[in-house]
Amino acid sequence: MLKIRNLYAYYGSLPALSGVTCHVREGEIVTLIGANGAGKTTLLNAICGCVRWQGEIIYNGGVLSGRAPEELVGLGISQVPEGRQLFAPMTVAENLELGAYHRHSRVNRSAVALDLERVFRLFPRLEERLTQKAGTLSGGEQQMLAIGRALMARPQLLLLDEPSLGLAPIVVEQILATLRNLCKEGMTILLVEQNARAALKVAHRAYVLETGRIILSGAAQDLLADRQVTRAYLGRDYKEFTEGR
Repeated sequence: MLKIRNLYAYYGSLPALSGVTCHVREGEIVTLIGANGAGKTTLLNAICGCVRWQGEIIYNGGVLSGRAPEELVGLGISQVPEGRQLFAPMTVAENLELGAYHRHSRVNRSAVALDLERVFRLFPRLEERLTQKAGTLSGGEQQMLAIGRALMARPQLLLLDEPSLGLAPIVVEQILATLRNLCKEGMTILLVEQNARAALKVAHRAYVLETGRIILSGAAQDLLADRQVTRAYLGRDYKEFTEGR
């Protein structure tokens, strides 16, 4: 579904990605792990057309070069940004409706209402908070709303940037369980996570980014047991990790 070849991305004249090549197959969860500043968010922003880049990004057989971010939403790519970036003064209902903004002129209201029901099935708490302002929600509820807003665009490819950031472990488990369910329903997911252990447990495959380059890739379960990964990103040596998990 998504193929990235020899990708370079820049902030001003400074390179943030240097020759990244990776791919995401339809119906799988792929995670990008790495330390702060490794280039994980930049890679998602390049896919979405939010940073200057060179190389090749192909989505469903089409080249994404030169497309505006709003066009990419129409093609079926939605991003859940780091920090959620909700419209805090607006209600839960208004934030969700904005997620479907590009569809209002192309589909009837009943189709949007069906997507709203789907979001409520995934996150019942949002239905209970419909008239509440987004800025007054808990961190976990805000993350649910950010994901729900992205789903209202009915994406084929869902990009998530640090969805576990600042959340309690039990909420992280709920979010990851939702991602598993979405994948089972056929959605393709590219997940950026600093919580490497959680990401590798939910993903099919993984790439490790370091200073703008991919240094390691493979099946998520293999990387979960890789000594280099466990030492650098899981905080424990392999033997200690496997005996303690």
